[in-house]
Amino acid sequence: MDIVFESIKFEEECNNQRLRVRKHGADRAKRILQRLDDLRDANVLEDMRNLPGRCHELLHDRAGTLSLDLDHPYRLIFQPANEPIPSKPDGGIDWTQVTAVRILSVEN
Repeated sequence: MDIVFESIKFEEECNNQRLRVRKHGADRAKRILQRLDDLRDANVLEDMRNLPGRCHELLHDRAGTLSLDLDHPYRLIFQPANEPIPSKPDGGIDWTQVTAVRILSVEN
């Protein structure tokens, strides 16, 4: 899957081991890298359903974004980067058609 980042600064933080450990600590930095590797290795978002990290869609004011667990309560927040965003008839994201994601943040 293709991965883009919300900002160049955040991309540097996620892809540079030293910066990632300094900002998030060794354990979370390792989990961020693992989740990003899992996303890169996936062909479509649907491939993430059975991997560690509990990939799931967020609700209410966060509709259209997804989350991967890191270490409680932290999570990696992202959204589909396909244009237009593939959607199902009921309005949810069609995970079988998402081939690119935009990484937004690490939040608690």
